[in-house]
Amino acid sequence: MPESFSFQIQARCTQTQARAGVFVTPHGIVETPRFMPVGTLANVKTLTPAQLLDTGAQMVLSNTYHLHLQPGEKIVAAAGGLHKFMGWNGPILTDSGGFQVFSLSEMRTVTEAGVRFRSPHDGAIIELSPERSIEIQNQLGADVIMAFDECPPYPASREDVIAATDRTVRWLERCIAAHNRPEAALFGIVQGGVYPDLRVAAAKKLVEFDLPGYAIGGVSVGEPTDLMEMVVRVTTPILPDHKPRYLMGIGTYREMAQAIASGIDLFDCVIPTRLARHGAALVAGERWNLKNAQFREDFRPLDPSCPCYTCQNFSRAYISHLVRAKELLAYTLLSIHNVTELIRFTTRIRDAILSDRMTDEFGQYLQVDC
Repeated sequence: MPESFSFQIQARCTQTQARAGVFVTPHGIVETPRFMPVGTLANVKTLTPAQLLDTGAQMVLSNTYHLHLQPGEKIVAAAGGLHKFMGWNGPILTDSGGFQVFSLSEMRTVTEAGVRFRSPHDGAIIELSPERSIEIQNQLGADVIMAFDECPPYPASREDVIAATDRTVRWLERCIAAHNRPEAALFGIVQGGVYPDLRVAAAKKLVEFDLPGYAIGGVSVGEPTDLMEMVVRVTTPILPDHKPRYLMGIGTYREMAQAIASGIDLFDCVIPTRLARHGAALVAGERWNLKNAQFREDFRPLDPSCPCYTCQNFSRAYISHLVRAKELLAYTLLSIHNVTELIRFTTRIRDAILSDRMTDEFGQYLQVDC
């Protein structure tokens, strides 16, 4: 691990594989397990950095693919990097762009060299290789950068998943060779679809590279929940115990609790702000549609136990009114609460791990064999 990074485990759950730790980065610490809000285009939608800080956020995620298209990594670099550009002083992780590129199934061509695709903005041909992804991420200046990977869809044949998984390993070698910024930690991504033997084999190959951290990718792409949980259970134990483990694109209570019980440390998902933009609140793991008539004259806060700005100052009725009126403030207030909600959930689990009470307090989310 680069000198400016470290990961220390502070406590372990005696009944699961859960652990509480501290991930140290050049821009601050991340107390794990932790949910990371997604700021795709160098902003967590509708929130200022000050509001984001008040939610309890420590590390945020931005996306290489989207920032390359708009405004371009050269502009971000000229501004002094992502931290200065977006006014966020805490740790930042950038995704490699692999997931977004491979979601453009009708617009891209994959070769060993990389991916060739048409920009959804203007139709221009863009080529993204492992080297180019790392170059862009290094210009963006994040603390943690991700290796360029091929994310197979679900469903996919075993042959197609093998091809994507093997290519991901070969691309990782090229990412490592291209990475030359010591103040950034490069994480590898384990692929393998829903085939447990492919996941285990891929994880073992990636561990040989002795990277600062590892991620499990290619989940939450349409597969049933039980298959996703299986992937996490079989893959996580292969990843080094003394390094941070990141499950990409996950953000529900059950998914995070299950993954934490398997030994995962970090999560990201667009759920909290996406739901907010559709007028929905996350309350105790449930999704509430504030357009519903039951909230029109409900003058209680969304969650009386929540310390967020929204719950401390506004009622369900007021937010319902804003949503119905399509006022922009509705989306900000709901985003503040929803992001706080998911961060609070992971910090509550962290506290439970520190006191070795995880199964007592969160057993409803865990399977019997965890």
